[in-house]
Amino acid sequence: MIIKNSRGQLSRVDATSLVAGHFHLTKQQQIIPMSMKSETGRIDVDASFYVYSSLENAQQQLPRYIMLRNMSKEDRKKVISEEKATKLKAKQAAAAEVKRGKGKR
Repeated sequence: MIIKNSRGQLSRVDATSLVAGHFHLTKQQQIIPMSMKSETGRIDVDASFYVYSSLENAQQQLPRYIMLRNMSKEDRKKVISEEKATKLKAKQAAAAEVKRGKGKR
């Protein structure tokens, strides 16, 4: 899809809402922008989008980093910090289990 007169002004979230409005789609989370390129000296953006029937299908088929880069910065930081906290808790639980196992012997 070629988006006219939008070089440097269009974010991925804005492009997603533009595509949703153009094709009369209701759920913007199911539209994933894959690439947005512009050439030197031109003001148009050449963009590629994937449209999925559900968000679960998109998560199964696409790598994790693509799903993360389409989130806002606040949401992305929140998801990453939650994952780090979960990993840390699991690591601490495993270390505590090892300590308990050694103390019984």
